[in-house]
Amino acid sequence: MIHNSAIIDKSAVIEDNVSIGPYTVIGENVIIKSGTAIGSNSYIEHAEIGSNCKIFNSVSVGTPPQDLSYQNEPSKVYIGEGTVLREFVMINRGTKKTGKTVIGKNCFFMQSSHAAHDCRIGDNVIVANGTVFGGHVEVGEGAFVSGLSGVHQFCRVGRGTMTAGGAIITMDTIPFSMCHGDRAVLSGLNLVGMKRRKMSNADIEDIKDAYRILFMSKLLLKDAVAELEKSSSPYVKEIAEFVKTSKRGIVRPE
Repeated sequence: MIHNSAIIDKSAVIEDNVSIGPYTVIGENVIIKSGTAIGSNSYIEHAEIGSNCKIFNSVSVGTPPQDLSYQNEPSKVYIGEGTVLREFVMINRGTKKTGKTVIGKNCFFMQSSHAAHDCRIGDNVIVANGTVFGGHVEVGEGAFVSGLSGVHQFCRVGRGTMTAGGAIITMDTIPFSMCHGDRAVLSGLNLVGMKRRKMSNADIEDIKDAYRILFMSKLLLKDAVAELEKSSSPYVKEIAEFVKTSKRGIVRPE
């Protein structure tokens, strides 16, 4: 059902079984796939919304990036199927650098959270109330970013990571880790999260060994990464590659 007070741009493509609440505006260059429900007083433009998403009241998607260099170049937001955006969430479209902001499948953005331009958010990511991602932030699959956290532009949050509430992240956090504080430091591995993912005990032990080599062995970082690369574990190799490709440096324990 589309409420008769909603405003729909003639260029918008809206599939069957989409509901749109009162006073919501669907602007130009929008595709909304079947089964998606949008609440009242929301504003969506330059976006492709996947099927079976739930967008609550007063949400903003696809609006221009908060970037002074942006000159109205074509760009878009892509939101995967099954994602939930609660009240007052804001997702900005990309800049000319990448042209898109991407939110994965089955993500959950809680009230007043924000993903800025050119972000890449993986599948099954949970973003708690009031959390903000700067431009070009990447968040790996299955991460949980707790309330009132802030992630600096161009930083990466590895998959399976959990951040404590209020964490301020200014460097990259390795996959499957936990971090807290301002500025954030590692507080160990997200063992509960790994068990919930049904990872084997052997895989978890491999990741524990990788953590010890990286942060407790007193090896130079390049030498520690070289040790990780010798492992046959795909998870350890993933961590090694994550560290090698970091441009901002990695978050470390206290």
